[in-house]
Amino acid sequence: MSKFWSPLVNDLVPYVPGEQPKMANLVKLNTNENPFGPSPKVIEAIQAELNDGLRLYPDPEGESLRETIASYHKITPEQIFLGNGSDEVLAHIFFGLFQHGEPILFPDITYSFYPVYCGLYNIESQKVPLTESFEINPEDFKQPNGGVIFPNPNAPTGRYLELQHVEEILAANPNRVVVVDEAYIDFGGESAITLVDKYPNLLVSQTLSKARSLAGLRVGFAVGHPDLIEALNRVKNSFNSYPLDRLALAGAKAAYEDEAWFRKCCDGVISERERVAAALEGLGFEVLPSKANFIFARHKDQPGEVLAKSLREQGIIVRHFNKPRISEFLRITIGTVDQNDALIAGLESL
Repeated sequence: MSKFWSPLVNDLVPYVPGEQPKMANLVKLNTNENPFGPSPKVIEAIQAELNDGLRLYPDPEGESLRETIASYHKITPEQIFLGNGSDEVLAHIFFGLFQHGEPILFPDITYSFYPVYCGLYNIESQKVPLTESFEINPEDFKQPNGGVIFPNPNAPTGRYLELQHVEEILAANPNRVVVVDEAYIDFGGESAITLVDKYPNLLVSQTLSKARSLAGLRVGFAVGHPDLIEALNRVKNSFNSYPLDRLALAGAKAAYEDEAWFRKCCDGVISERERVAAALEGLGFEVLPSKANFIFARHKDQPGEVLAKSLREQGIIVRHFNKPRISEFLRITIGTVDQNDALIAGLESL
């Protein structure tokens, strides 16, 4: 605390990102990074941008990348907003599209950045409890609100809400923005982007950090009605007109243009996810159904905190959340075959 801090900063409870340890020979399964590297075409595209052009500002609208993403998803560039990672996109959404006079709704177990944004922007919120099986019940979101947001698949549970149930929430809130945060959608779910032309209150956010292996490049985007996109652009251009640099724009475009690499990586993660889940079930774990690049599991006898500590002593890092309802669970990122084998062997030894 400092006498120079504003009252807002003094009261903020910041988001705590996943640990990035500096340990040798680490099996790092705690931050949901893709175990497979980016497409070689991404590296080539970035290298091609390492020239005198770096003295110039990048395209503030990212027109070429927006056109590429629009073509891929069969929408228009006017329906796309780009940001410096999906976290920045979400920050602009909270500030520019949620009604600040009424509580916004999100699950009680979900992405922990949501309450941080509420604190930053002084937005009232209401946490909607997941069911006993850690699922989102659409009926619970049919109540007065200033907006709705939820990840699909949800984080950290990995559970997926079918599109028909997403539509239930959209139809029940025609006068409020409903945000579907799809950071993990490419690992087995169906994107709500297919619904944006039907529901003008729908905004879908995605990232290139997970399925396209570009967590280090920081590229995110939102898709929705042009009126919603215009609001986000007004906020962006009042904050930072150049959110994506030339390297990020080039790399992201190349990632979208290499469909074969993208599919190969997603299929590899999905296959390993099912193998790891089956192995953990054989060791006495309850594993929630997941369509993300991680699994959420608890052991019938061993506390989550003890397991996380014991794995760490073996050089294996997973994520443990010391929070109500989920303190016995571990969130385990799906790694390479060798990393996953080390995890399974480490748990067998315990």
